[in-house]
Amino acid sequence: MASYRLVIKRSVAKDLRSFPNADVAAILKRIQALADDPRPPGCEKLSAQERYRVRQGVYRILYEIQDQELVVTVIKVGHRRDVYRN
Repeated sequence: MASYRLVIKRSVAKDLRSFPNADVAAILKRIQALADDPRPPGCEKLSAQERYRVRQGVYRILYEIQDQELVVTVIKVGHRRDVYRN
């Protein structure tokens, strides 16, 4: 299977600055793993949206998959209590 290209929004980089460094390293490792398997075990499709989410500790990584172009776009990363709010 071909590897997907990762696209990370600028707002995600901004969000990561407020997290502890140990958590950021784990989150980035999980994001890198999405390039090889964009639908890993434990990922869930969000209802009413074409987005997926994957857990990393108390944090959630929200992303979109474009299978035609082989692109995974990371939309948002945040604490589980805040990430789904607008």
